[in-house]
Amino acid sequence: MNASMRKKVQRKCKIIGYNLKVDALDEILSFASRFEGDEDEAIDVLLKELEKSLKSTIIDKETVHRVVSQLLEVEADMEDSSDAGTSTSSAIRVVDAFLVPKYKYDTVRKQFYEHTGTLSIHGDASAKAALYRDRFLLLSQRLSRDQHFSKPAFESEFSHFGSCEISPIQSLVGQTGRKWVMGVISQLEDGHYYLEDLTAAVKINLANAKITTGLFSENTIVVVEGEMLVEGIFQVLTCGFPPLEDRDKSLKVLAGNDFFGGGTLSKEETIRLEEMEKRAVNDMFVILSDVWLDNEEALTKLETVLDGFESVEVVPSLFVFMGNFCSRACNLSFHSYSSLRMQFGKLGEMIAAHTRLKEQSQFLFIPGPDDAGPSTVLPRCALPKYLTEELQKHIPNAIFSSNPCRVKFYTQEIVFFRQDMLHRMRRSCLMSPSTEETDDHFQHLVATITHQSHLCPLPLTVQPIIWNYDHCLYLYPTPHTIVLGDRSQQKAFKYTGITCFNTGSFSIDSTFVAYRPCSQEVELSAL
Repeated sequence: MNASMRKKVQRKCKIIGYNLKVDALDEILSFASRFEGDEDEAIDVLLKELEKSLKSTIIDKETVHRVVSQLLEVEADMEDSSDAGTSTSSAIRVVDAFLVPKYKYDTVRKQFYEHTGTLSIHGDASAKAALYRDRFLLLSQRLSRDQHFSKPAFESEFSHFGSCEISPIQSLVGQTGRKWVMGVISQLEDGHYYLEDLTAAVKINLANAKITTGLFSENTIVVVEGEMLVEGIFQVLTCGFPPLEDRDKSLKVLAGNDFFGGGTLSKEETIRLEEMEKRAVNDMFVILSDVWLDNEEALTKLETVLDGFESVEVVPSLFVFMGNFCSRACNLSFHSYSSLRMQFGKLGEMIAAHTRLKEQSQFLFIPGPDDAGPSTVLPRCALPKYLTEELQKHIPNAIFSSNPCRVKFYTQEIVFFRQDMLHRMRRSCLMSPSTEETDDHFQHLVATITHQSHLCPLPLTVQPIIWNYDHCLYLYPTPHTIVLGDRSQQKAFKYTGITCFNTGSFSIDSTFVAYRPCSQEVELSAL
């Protein structure tokens, strides 16, 4: 170990206010030498651990030796667990929507803080107002970092060239000329649309507006350019969604806050998991939507799929079954719960008959919009235990989660959402989608949910959402992959680095998807 490294360690200790004994320095250098090429990082980790256990400002050899032993033990345990083949099951972490942490934005400090209190399912009136405010602030703070919409730091004759500074709606009164405004499209009076921000609301005219890619409905947050007319109406000339922000840029701003759920990772853990993820080339997820258990034809098709994957060399790591699990809606007129319970039991038997799949794969069940549950409100809780008990007798490790549901594969974040969004978003559109960039409606849907950073930007009258749990549907920071279970045509689309795909309906169209998370490769499949 060269002299420069010795000086570097001494300097680092001095900065954090510790005196280092000579034999302790040798012990630190000996530890760092084990990590060739990563000595700096190893020293930082060791000093961080030493800070936790030191009782005085003097670092001696015994203290360093004890901490080094602990670190090496942890590393050995990690290697043993990956050698034992338990890595795949521990690599997949399922996060129920109701366990996703809630963060609120502080406009004064310009940072997020975690909401620590309990969240009621039945929120009061203020919770509904907070839902809209939090959505607006989330996109507003993202937009404030965009170079095109940020205020120039220094005034000069060129400082406003190409700059589109956002004006508060309140400031539009009495103003002339073109202005840029950000707000929520609201229908405050029947048939009359308004643009609302945190300061005021203004009536808008969208008749001649030029729009960007996306599905513009009531409740969506937009950035518009236009001018005030004498009648007090804001004439919209161009209308688009707030620009997207790169995932890495968002993560830097969040400073370790766990928006996704599943816990935060240290830099060292992230690096280790990324390496393991690169090696997991054989891992595959098989995703099916609309698995009707009361339909013999659907069960026969499912058996064919399971037989096919049972015989492959490396079986899939995860099977995701998304609802609906019954061809009829489980509403107040549905009285066949006992037979549905037995059909889940039959599915358990079918899976258990495929020995390799039962032993080596995991099975995740996500409810659909018409499945049994307290109501059609989002997020939906997991399937009732009454229905799933028979299946769990055969597959004890089956996971029943919420809709939407989040899955973390090593460092990769994947969001699953079962809802017929395309049809509903198109029905709620205020304007025909632009065909300038694409005429594919699925691409318009993907652009909408990613720019809105929300899985379901529909009006609450069309799709009710539990006010206090709206954050469970956020797509911020943007996940690596979004999986939509939609009855529309099976599609896959990579948008600004985000992999998005729709599985299609298994029972109607015999379609499903095989997804390789390591390479983010989507294989659209059908029987």
